[in-house]
Amino acid sequence: MSFLPVVVFVLIFLCFVFLLRLYVVIKTGSKYKPGSKGSVVVLAVAGSGGHTTELLRLMDSLSPSYKPRHYVIADTDKISEEKICTFESSKELRASEPQFTICRVPRSREVHQSWSSSVISTLHALLYSVPLVYKLRPDLVLCNGPGTCVPLCAAGLLLGILGMKKVLIVYVESICRVDSLSVTGRILYPVSDYFFVQWATLRDKYPKAIYLGRIV
Repeated sequence: MSFLPVVVFVLIFLCFVFLLRLYVVIKTGSKYKPGSKGSVVVLAVAGSGGHTTELLRLMDSLSPSYKPRHYVIADTDKISEEKICTFESSKELRASEPQFTICRVPRSREVHQSWSSSVISTLHALLYSVPLVYKLRPDLVLCNGPGTCVPLCAAGLLLGILGMKKVLIVYVESICRVDSLSVTGRILYPVSDYFFVQWATLRDKYPKAIYLGRIV
């Protein structure tokens, strides 16, 4: 008797359960209100150059209840750490103790890296992202475009799928994207809980997107 049909059926069933659970996690995201009884733990994914600058502007607009703040940068990023420390030093003047940490994960994709090798490097980054997100247990992941955020958002979704904790995925598309989404935006658009764009043309193309004007 061949067990192949049984194995195929089990795999199909498991895939169905996984996708159903993913659908439930995504659909219930807008009903989840983190921080209603205390602070909101934020995991902010910084890219390089303009990505980090825009992210820090977003972080500066958050209320003091968003703490602690965990920044994640790529292990090859030598500039973002300095920008983050400079930004947070001004907040420390208003706080009794530091409320942030900086963590590093492997970069998902380098500039000009081929797409085929990007799949492998992204899976490599995911191996680091899952235990990091499990350890930090953020209430939300805030990101604005760097490829590094894809495995981190996937890890956040995984926590929800496994029933450990609902993690909100909040994505803010870069102000540079006027007519089309970035690659990261196209990946995270279906699974994000809140997806912000900064141009009305994108809001018209993507009905799920939230348009509030220029927010960075």
